Amino acid sequence: MKKNKYIILGAVVLGLGLSSCSDYLNVDRYFRDQQSTERIFSDKDYTLQWLSFCYSRLQGDNLEVGHSDVCPFNFSDDQVFNERGDRFAKFKRGEYLNSIGGQNAWKWSYDGIYQASILLNELHENDDLTPEEVTDVRGQARFLRAYFYWMLLRKFGPIPILPPEGADYTKSYDELAYPRNTYDECVEFITSELEIAATELFEKRDNLNIARPTKGAALAVRAKVFLYAASPLANGNTEMADFVNMDGKQLIPQEYDEEKWAKAAAAARDMIEYSEASGLYKLYTFEKRPISTDEAYPTTIEPPYHEIYSNENFPNGWANIDPFESYRSIFNGDIYAAENPELIFTRGTNGDNNDLSTDNTMADFVKHQLPGTFGGWNVHGITLKQSEAYAMANGDPFDKNSYTKWKGKFTNNDNKNDHQYDHVKNGVWWGYTNREPRFYASVAFNGAMWNALSIKEEGGKDSRNKQIWYYRGATDGRINGSDNWCITGIGVMKYVNPNDCAKWGGSIYKKVEPTLRYADILLMYAEALNNISEGKHYSMSSWDGSKTYDIFRDKEEMRRGVKPVRMRAGVPDYSDDVYENPTKFFEKLVHERQVEFFAETQRYYDLRRWKIVEEHEGEQIYGCNTLMNEDYKDMYYLPVRVAELQTSFSRKQYFWPISFDELKRNKNLSQAPGWEYYN
Repeated sequence: MKKNKYIILGAVVLGLGLSSCSDYLNVDRYFRDQQSTERIFSDKDYTLQWLSFCYSRLQGDNLEVGHSDVCPFNFSDDQVFNERGDRFAKFKRGEYLNSIGGQNAWKWSYDGIYQASILLNELHENDDLTPEEVTDVRGQARFLRAYFYWMLLRKFGPIPILPPEGADYTKSYDELAYPRNTYDECVEFITSELEIAATELFEKRDNLNIARPTKGAALAVRAKVFLYAASPLANGNTEMADFVNMDGKQLIPQEYDEEKWAKAAAAARDMIEYSEASGLYKLYTFEKRPISTDEAYPTTIEPPYHEIYSNENFPNGWANIDPFESYRSIFNGDIYAAENPELIFTRGTNGDNNDLSTDNTMADFVKHQLPGTFGGWNVHGITLKQSEAYAMANGDPFDKNSYTKWKGKFTNNDNKNDHQYDHVKNGVWWGYTNREPRFYASVAFNGAMWNALSIKEEGGKDSRNKQIWYYRGATDGRINGSDNWCITGIGVMKYVNPNDCAKWGGSIYKKVEPTLRYADILLMYAEALNNISEGKHYSMSSWDGSKTYDIFRDKEEMRRGVKPVRMRAGVPDYSDDVYENPTKFFEKLVHERQVEFFAETQRYYDLRRWKIVEEHEGEQIYGCNTLMNEDYKDMYYLPVRVAELQTSFSRKQYFWPISFDELKRNKNLSQAPGWEYYN
């Protein structure tokens, strides 16, 4: 007979105090009388509530996409926020502690790790749960524990891995203080746990359980972890030689190992082949819409004619799809998450009003983007650099000479035929015309159309399908003495649904956060292959040992990863000379990820793992000249440095610091390079 075990209150490891939350089973509520874990984990309701607490720790400061209250690292060199004084400046200067959001990520992650570990150790077959349910619940807990470690590793660098069987709480606190594990040790533990989880988890979830992980989610996160381990920040990074434990043990590998790229490529290949065999994951596409009478859902605009891609169906071309709607619909709530084959893992709509001080749902994120005309806060903006990153309709780069070449040129009835690759209305600067579809799905340029179709009240009906202007003096333009205006003069359209409105009886559509999607796996695969030396081959086993891959720098396999993403976006594939040149391909990949994953928290971490962050985030931020009113609109579009948004970068900003309280509690915990120990 299994020995009864108890949870003893009061023991804290690495700051693992469990917060009270009325909707979730946790220590505070259920173990005041040392209730046995045997009783808890033989009861289905208690077990699922226990698991729900683990999920709750993915929210709050652990959200990966959200507004700046909880997710300032969603704002790299591509996006800005204009709210609450100098919070943005403090973030850019690296003044993280106690001045910006995201402070509870360490504590909340270890909360989840702690409770998931107890479940894994205590949950066994019982009369209340079927064997299949027990296996799946264990798989969910194992995935969550690995995912919490992954979030910590990506943000804080090498972190302590607690004993999987749980700590011995009969020991004193000093004996429970764990040092950081090395980066490679963290990767080994996380990926091995995800491999086990992939054998335990269900393959598919319905819409009610869409925020629960699947086998595909475990394989996808495993590939992501291997990719980061192969990247320059963690692979032979001698600049991090001083990132050490208290005993001087180096935490970041000092010697470069190319085989790590082969591991990353094989892991991404695992996910691609699993997706193709199961049919569960692929890029989402929307069929071509030949005729429409609805401005919010317009007739498909075919990209400029290409002799190959215009005559081939997806994924070999774009003849049968609507590139704009294919990309927009992934994010704006028009399709249910369970019906989106591109979505591998999501937190759902996010938010928990019972536990967090603010409503951090994706709808709340969108409200920060909505103009004041529609009841929004109008504080999130796009940098000029991000606006310029989107290509022209034919795939050519945006020409920075356009600011002078097209000064004073605006759309009107006489030049409609000269911008056939957009639905831009009159009065819009010419630089915003004839751009690639992802531009119109992501960028709320000056004069963009906002639909606000959910308006019900009579007083707001004239505001449906309305152009919004950011000129000074306009309703949604610069406001002296207020933060509620778009500081770069370029707003954010991504995640906004045509129905979204926060006044006049309107509402903001629910939408899910895209934690990990299939486009990422495809581009990760191409990136990993690009880093294999020419002529070098690696024999790599698949995740389950069922097959062996010959991994080498294969141009056609790289195209297998990149081309579908480009076709879905309605822009031509790269030429052979790009695929054949590792340097050129890397430059293209950096750009592709900047555009494809805008406002998905990818850019912040990508720049760091590639070790090119200083040249990008160290640059000053530029935008439109928001001091100009409509009478001087030709001057509005001439680039100006946004004086209110100062930025810089120093080495310490590669990783987040450990707080004073955590360092005080755990005397074996070393600080990240460049940050204070507070001695």
